Amino acid sequence: QVQLVESGGGLVQAGGSLRLTCAASGRTFSNYFMGWFRQAPGKEREFVAAISRSGVSRYYADSVKERFTISRDNAKNMVYLQMNSLKPEDTAVYYCAAHLTARPTVVAGRNEYHDWGQGTQVTISS
Repeated sequence: QVQLVESGGGLVQAGGSLRLTCAASGRTFSNYFMGWFRQAPGKEREFVAAISRSGVSRYYADSVKERFTISRDNAKNMVYLQMNSLKPEDTAVYYCAAHLTARPTVVAGRNEYHDWGQGTQVTISS
């Protein structure tokens, strides 16, 4: 099991940027395929982005492509989500998640991820 702690959320105006950070501890971080999900009020948790163990392969939801960038630093046990051109519809609690194989069968499937952080609130004002 790996422990995950998100940070970096906040309130920004539409068009602004935020950088979320997920700090991992407890196991060898580089063994984990990592993902970001989000959940808006009244909605199901949805996939945002994911990154392979080496960082070479990256995956994005269509709604965030060209605006969000996922990255990781295995030496620091960190995964990041750089969010640019933010929109009010990006408002949600953002969660970091870990999957312990090279790649989940369904990258965007939240049931594929077995360790989760507590989430960080992102609010975008119009």
